[in-house]
Amino acid sequence: MEIIKLISSYAIPVFIFIVLGYGYIKGVKVYDVFIEGAKEGLTTALRVLPYMVAMFVAIGIFRASGAMDVLIAIVTPAAGLFGIPVQILPLAIIRPLSGIASTSMLAEILRIYSPDSYLGRLASTMMGSTETIFYTISVYYGSIGVKKIRYTLWAALLADLAGLMASILICNLVFDK
Repeated sequence: MEIIKLISSYAIPVFIFIVLGYGYIKGVKVYDVFIEGAKEGLTTALRVLPYMVAMFVAIGIFRASGAMDVLIAIVTPAAGLFGIPVQILPLAIIRPLSGIASTSMLAEILRIYSPDSYLGRLASTMMGSTETIFYTISVYYGSIGVKKIRYTLWAALLADLAGLMASILICNLVFDK
């Protein structure tokens, strides 16, 4: 255990030193390249910002309008067939839309049911096994001007469903309900 603590304490500083040393040996003006990368990062952030704001507004409207509750009521019977607990449904629905909203839902599930409960473990496993599909597609594809996302969307939704189902299967095998 002490070796892990030692490695974790020095891993990032050693990595930075190696990168700087390698750049120096290769004759790269490391500081100038770093500043140029920082400028590009700010430019990218500004280009992505409108898409992020649009997603946050859409998610806020979806939740505040009651559409989330209607969707949960519609999906609950099918979810029961697949062993998806009703308490996890809001997280499963919002996870493809927003990382921030799904993280707050995870925090709520952990607060209500505890991190060591079956629902807490399932929600945590699900968060690690799924992705914020719509957010990622809208931000990254929107920032580079991609308009036709149909194949990406269906592949991502299928992968997300696989992650959800794998989470349920693994948690059912590993943890007691």
